[in-house]
Amino acid sequence: MAKFLIRAVIAALGLWVASRFVPGVHMDDTGTLVLAALLLGIVNAVVRPVVVILTLPLTLLTLGLFLLVVNAGMIGLVAWFLEGFRVDGLIPGVLAAVITGLASWIGGIALRDDRR
Repeated sequence: MAKFLIRAVIAALGLWVASRFVPGVHMDDTGTLVLAALLLGIVNAVVRPVVVILTLPLTLLTLGLFLLVVNAGMIGLVAWFLEGFRVDGLIPGVLAAVITGLASWIGGIALRDDRR
């Protein structure tokens, strides 16, 4: 549970950076940011694996680039659920997905357990 919360904080940081630097991504307040990060974690754990499997042929055809669209769709789904979080189109969604993905990747490196 602690790792999930740490990853949610890292995702919140990525969403905050995206809302600050990507035109078309809007966050009303800090509470919405925290809820968006938690909801994004749940959506990525439950919905994203199903969508990745369903879009596997298209992902293979585009050499994996379609995963950016899938990640943007997950952020768009979170924005659809939350009142104070807006993503105004595909391009801002993809840019937010890239920024959030980079933040999660860097956070994963920082949290890596060297005991493996």
